[in-house]
Amino acid sequence: MNRTELAAAVARATNQSVDVVNQVLDGLEDQLLGAAAAGEEVRWSGLFTFDVVRRPERSGRNPQTGEAMTIPAGPQARLKTGARLKRAVQSA
Repeated sequence: MNRTELAAAVARATNQSVDVVNQVLDGLEDQLLGAAAAGEEVRWSGLFTFDVVRRPERSGRNPQTGEAMTIPAGPQARLKTGARLKRAVQSA
């Protein structure tokens, strides 16, 4: 399901217009991106937890050449699934 399909499905489920649902999805996206930029955690109980973690510098290999290289430290977005989402996947 892509964003257009999601907006249409939510509009049908809530008896709202697709335009209203798209405004809500835009607002949700803005809040998630703002939280990520600020390094904040977002919890949606039962669905997911989104946060930013700091990965340390580590060694790795260039997949094209096999040459050893150092991968610099930096932030990484992490999304952990909640219990309801896990159950939904297992029952599919």
